Amino acid sequence: MKFGKVERPELIDFSLPNDHKETKMVLDKIKSDAPLRVHVGCAKWNKQDLKNFYPKGTRDELRYYSTQFNCIELNATFYRIFPVETYQKWREKTPDNFTFFPKIVQNVSHLRRLNDQAYPILESYLTVTSNLEHKLGTIFLQMHNNFSPKDWDRVVRFIENWPKEFRLAIEFRHTDWFNDTVVAEELYHLLEENNVTNILVDTAGRRDIMHMRLTNNEAFIRFVGANHKSDYERLDDWVEKLSQWKENGLTNINFFVHQNMEVESPLLASYLIKKLNHRFICNLTVPTTLTAPPSLF
Repeated sequence: MKFGKVERPELIDFSLPNDHKETKMVLDKIKSDAPLRVHVGCAKWNKQDLKNFYPKGTRDELRYYSTQFNCIELNATFYRIFPVETYQKWREKTPDNFTFFPKIVQNVSHLRRLNDQAYPILESYLTVTSNLEHKLGTIFLQMHNNFSPKDWDRVVRFIENWPKEFRLAIEFRHTDWFNDTVVAEELYHLLEENNVTNILVDTAGRRDIMHMRLTNNEAFIRFVGANHKSDYERLDDWVEKLSQWKENGLTNINFFVHQNMEVESPLLASYLIKKLNHRFICNLTVPTTLTAPPSLF
């Protein structure tokens, strides 16, 4: 993922901002005795991106990937709507506890930008995506960098008409969604009232969108490593933050690891899994066949 890439990551202050004042209030309102559910994974499963991850001779990449991680951020669905048979095949070849978190196709978010013509496309997308059945996790919508609050009415309509049988998360990238106070508060409350997850994106060059505002009982985090030794320190900080949120009532953690150059994403994810297993005793599988690539540091 190139979003937020910088040339000198060592110059970036990667410290996590303080929580938004209403994050604890949201968690206090929805506290329950439900067990903590944790998903950690990468964004892709192909060999070209996850170098040094697959054992020699691996033919079915998804089948193997799903024995090592319990989820995938399904970026492939951003580029096109696949046939029903593809979703059925993905569902059938993965374990029962595996979860897909698919991205909504770009025709809805980037090309039609949530206008009237987007809805028939969305209906087709959801029809085929539902074939993931019990392995379907939160579906997420990622808006273009230049999609700004001037299109607020489109966002309201989209969220209020979203079919409630599907869980939804949204990622906004235009700075005004978070740094115009009036807009931000209206957005957060719209998401909260409709049980829509506010995606957190942790990437080097866009610290302006680190809002730290949860809107429901799900932390959906898209972490973009900078191919720098600080990536591991940043993950340590996230373990501390998630631990704090868990103490406040959080029960759903979905954490997806990217890099500007997809070389060590599985290694970073494995590191995070070990830390979370130790902190939360969540017994996630730790990938066992990782081979470290030549050092980038």
